[in-house]
Amino acid sequence: MSLRERLSAPAAGETGRTGPQQAVQRDAYKKLKEQMHLKLLDQFDLTVLESLAPDKLRQEIATAIDGLLLDDETPVSGLERRMLVRDIQHEMLGFGPLELLMADPAVSDILVNAYDKIYVERRGRLELSDVTFTDDRHLMRIIDKIVSLVGRRIDESSPMVDARLPDGSRVNAVIPPIALDGPMMSIRRFAHIPLKMSNLVDDMRSLTPDMAEMLEGLCRAKVNMVISGGTGAGKTTLLNILSSYIPASERLVTIEDAAELQLQQPHVVRLETRPPNMEGRGEVTARALVKNALRMRPDRIIIGEVRGAEAVDMLQAMNTGHEGSLTTIHANTPRDALSRMENMIGMANLNLPHKAARQQIASAITVIIQALRLTDGKRKITSIQEITGMEGDVITMQEIFAYHQTGVDTDGKIVGHFQATGVRPRFADRLRAFGIQLPDLMFDPSRRQS
Repeated sequence: MSLRERLSAPAAGETGRTGPQQAVQRDAYKKLKEQMHLKLLDQFDLTVLESLAPDKLRQEIATAIDGLLLDDETPVSGLERRMLVRDIQHEMLGFGPLELLMADPAVSDILVNAYDKIYVERRGRLELSDVTFTDDRHLMRIIDKIVSLVGRRIDESSPMVDARLPDGSRVNAVIPPIALDGPMMSIRRFAHIPLKMSNLVDDMRSLTPDMAEMLEGLCRAKVNMVISGGTGAGKTTLLNILSSYIPASERLVTIEDAAELQLQQPHVVRLETRPPNMEGRGEVTARALVKNALRMRPDRIIIGEVRGAEAVDMLQAMNTGHEGSLTTIHANTPRDALSRMENMIGMANLNLPHKAARQQIASAITVIIQALRLTDGKRKITSIQEITGMEGDVITMQEIFAYHQTGVDTDGKIVGHFQATGVRPRFADRLRAFGIQLPDLMFDPSRRQS
């Protein structure tokens, strides 16, 4: 039996569990890998390695491992040798054990709770992976490598950090003394090939063709929209897809805390906030970037997520010629999204009366799209609502489309359907002015689609 089979197969008398024999074999492999890694570090001149191309460096590592195995007369099979080469290459050139998970396109989140407890999310479901680090020091070394790539640092005086991998994935790491059980890390991954609306409609069934057609029309007609939802509900994914409908002739300015948007237009200016340095200086906030963006002659401003005082400047931009702007917000319902935005306006210390703040919101935003991750892991657009104005001190809204959950089947999957409410939106006139005609049948409440 090969080393890989011995490491993955249950021990005698065990069924799907890790037996003592397998644990010993796993420890032996880890010890051999660590020894090889240390010998390679002693053998190689790191300054020379940095000048080599990645493919050449991988070949040099493989050749050196073959030489070490031959010198030590270590008995390994061809498969075991390939495992050693792969794992040590990952250690020296990549992110160690995480490289295996990063290479899996089905993994959307990697959650490192401890060095030996790594969870992944696949298709909306969390599951414990069989990938582990050697110990806390090994995990800490990989965290240091990740944050150093973007010029950040993490230590006891600054035990939390946000970073971004070269592929655009977002990383958050926390270490002791804040993290009580050792270093922790979470990685939110993004697809190398951006999803399209057809993927949401046909493959994931996150919304209906009618809803997709209406959202496309809203983007083309330069209607201001806010995407609301919880963590992992698919807000950024939907924002990316909607932005694909923006004409290539328009100039876009994006503002994000950690760059995640994958816009396909040729005329895009990307801005990213910056945290303060060790002396507490040099911070660049989202609000400062929004103010600066107004001087950059944008046709539309796209904010990855509005979460603070920048809400005021965003609403003012939407009200002063930058129509068709988009953003996301963390909220569980469209009404909650309005309340959160009102609270953010208060964070700007402008001392606006509640009614004035609500009038700003009602005049700037036309549509709120609510995204939700259901208990079975699927993501749905559960509501599309139009803001119609003010009645007294209250912002008035009307729902255009809704998703109704009706139950749960025997496999634990959510059962429900999409349905139009029968309300014809006021923005239909604006769409018609842009040459976009929405059919009356689209808003027929008797049509239900699962």
